[in-house]
Amino acid sequence: MTNPFSLLIGWLLDLIFGDPARLPHPVVWFGKMIASCEQSLNKGSYRKLKGALTAISLILFAFALAWMLRRVLGIFALFIFDGTREQVYQIPILLYLFDAIIIFYCLAGTTLIREVRAVFLALDRSLEEGRKQVARIVGRDTSELSAQEVRTAALETLAENLSDGVIAPLFWLAILGTPGMLAYKMVNTLDSMIGYKTDRYRDFGCWAAHIDDIANYIPARLTALLMILSTGRLGLLRFVWKNGRNHASPNSGYPEAALAAILDCRFGGPHYYFGELFDKPYIGTNDRPLTTDDMKIAVRINRIAEVLMVLLTVSVSLFALLSIPS
Repeated sequence: MTNPFSLLIGWLLDLIFGDPARLPHPVVWFGKMIASCEQSLNKGSYRKLKGALTAISLILFAFALAWMLRRVLGIFALFIFDGTREQVYQIPILLYLFDAIIIFYCLAGTTLIREVRAVFLALDRSLEEGRKQVARIVGRDTSELSAQEVRTAALETLAENLSDGVIAPLFWLAILGTPGMLAYKMVNTLDSMIGYKTDRYRDFGCWAAHIDDIANYIPARLTALLMILSTGRLGLLRFVWKNGRNHASPNSGYPEAALAAILDCRFGGPHYYFGELFDKPYIGTNDRPLTTDDMKIAVRINRIAEVLMVLLTVSVSLFALLSIPS
């Protein structure tokens, strides 16, 4: 179980700095590993089997690596004696530091908010700048998007990645510690790179997409609940329950439905991915123009939901620690 102080330190580092662009990042390493495997194995026969073995092997590797490093670092401890020198306390400083760094790397709340704000600011300057900026955070083709579609894409991503980038990592941290959190980031990176139903990835990325669906099933619904709790308008849960299934993904529709309910707007619809048209269902019916004020509301909701999840995870960690027999 991760020490709650490591969690708070890692979360505060993300809150202040966001993703460390100039430092080595495990997700970048994960991406290079996935790309190398895909280029080597995604050809010829048995692509689905090779994709399954690739996904499972990389996820287990991420978990095992973090687990082994924690075991090694846990050996090195600071020994503190009480006044009588009869009682000694072991504080595994390096282990706590390692956990804090992993949590810092695995959370993406601040960077996501910065990127979404940048989309709206770029769009204020020109439609072309808005398209280029939103292309940094979405997988769909953005070259032909209207200003309304750029804003919609940014807010959909903000809601969806609150689950993928904040709530789900913290959920798996609470369940399996930092090894589970790092393994989840591998799951999410696999899905974001190869989990598409295109001709190239349909077979090879099949297992990666299904594993991601399983890993996000509870966190996506928990994200929607926390977003609605952030507003205090529990009646909106009916909208989420009705519209959360209106999505190609079994999970992404729930946080998107929560934000659509809060903003009283419409998300979804057809989009191009890698040159192929995907006809996604709509979430909501009010196709009103979205504004910068809507973005500010969405950012505030994200932050409150994030704080609620951090408090929940800290509570789980403290309960686990207090339950350990002395």
